[in-house]
Amino acid sequence: MSRNIPGPLFPVPPKDYDQRYMAELTRVFSLYQEQVQNPGLGRNTTTVFTNLQSDDQGLEPGTVFRNGNYFLKVTVANQPNVGGLAATGGVGQITKAP
Repeated sequence: MSRNIPGPLFPVPPKDYDQRYMAELTRVFSLYQEQVQNPGLGRNTTTVFTNLQSDDQGLEPGTVFRNGNYFLKVTVANQPNVGGLAATGGVGQITKAP
């Protein structure tokens, strides 16, 4: 595995059906599934980010994205970082006096 976690050892199957073997096999698969789903610790000497999004649209919380040319940000729930801002507005109509 990529996180330096030793993979579980699968038991050697017996010739005939054995309830203890099946229980051990189920336990090992459960352990493996837990290891795969756990993101683990992140300790890196060098990290290279390529092709980062420029906003957090559609990213899950905790995902890194690029904000501008010089800043990395982490997506936080309920704190949107839109990619661009634009607005138009109007106050009313201009009419010519009689």
